[in-house]
Amino acid sequence: MPRIGTRKLYYLLKEDFNHLGIKIGRDSFFDYLRSESMLIKPKKNYTKTTNSKHWMKKYPNLIKDHLPQKPEECFVSDITYIKSRERTHYLSLVTDAYSRKIMGYQLSDDMSAESVVKALQMAIKNRKSKEVLIHHSDRGLQYCSSIYQKELRKNGIKSSMTDDRWI
Repeated sequence: MPRIGTRKLYYLLKEDFNHLGIKIGRDSFFDYLRSESMLIKPKKNYTKTTNSKHWMKKYPNLIKDHLPQKPEECFVSDITYIKSRERTHYLSLVTDAYSRKIMGYQLSDDMSAESVVKALQMAIKNRKSKEVLIHHSDRGLQYCSSIYQKELRKNGIKSSMTDDRWI
């Protein structure tokens, strides 16, 4: 029975174990199969949205030890995916780290830098404050791209990115 789950296998064999006088619980059964290298590795069931192994400039983490004290002090950006019957769509979000309000978004069929720039532009347009702003993201290609960094500089926004160890 290829790719049968271990829990289901234990359930199917439990009666035989009892009949043969073998006392083994589910967790011990897992441990035994693991020790014999008989567990099947689960298939990945997600879409990767971050490629941080690239040649573009990465920026230091400016918010590592800093909690936002007021709205519009720090924006955080990320991309998530939404699967439909036709294809995978990508939702770019820019969120205020203090209020957790979504300041900008863009839904697209690709993860292009242009798409995430549109979400950033919406967030900038929705700002009420003109104070210094930090923009924090992962080290993905889109956020390191020249078009994205140019938009941040044009609006006087400081770029901040996660540390290597989190990727």
